[in-house]
Amino acid sequence: MQRRSLLKLGLVSGAVLALAGGAAVLLQPGLEQGRLAPGARVLFASLGRAILQGTLPAEPGAQARAVQGLVERIDALAQNLPAHVQAELSQLVGLLCTAPGRWGLAGLAPGWDEASADEVRAALDGMRFSGLALRQQAYHALHEIVGGAYFSDEATWKAMGYPGPMVL
Repeated sequence: MQRRSLLKLGLVSGAVLALAGGAAVLLQPGLEQGRLAPGARVLFASLGRAILQGTLPAEPGAQARAVQGLVERIDALAQNLPAHVQAELSQLVGLLCTAPGRWGLAGLAPGWDEASADEVRAALDGMRFSGLALRQQAYHALHEIVGGAYFSDEATWKAMGYPGPMVL
């Protein structure tokens, strides 16, 4: 096969994948009317367990309540974002909720609900240290959303050693 043929094949394949990914995100958005879609809730719960491992309560029931609270705070955050930011977040989350998007962007084969915290953490590290700026930006956005939403709850401040705001 000639070099030009390979280049054309690569370009056509890339265009087809981009169109398929875009269509998948349109069919399965990450946010529905400003709220987290069911798949997005699973995604953020999985991310929370991976990113916050060691910070979350050790007892399974308390950990499940902490993760549920995290997802609810992320949902509240999403509802209060400007429309253009909601659209961008919806695209990112929608893409990550599809198997090709999860594999292509995060490098994670199992579904978010099936992957272990170690597998999710490894996928996040792959995004964090990727040579592609898009993967790094997605990692930073997800990391900041999870961390900010979790530590915005006063009950989590003790784990950080933060006594709370000074009372004057």
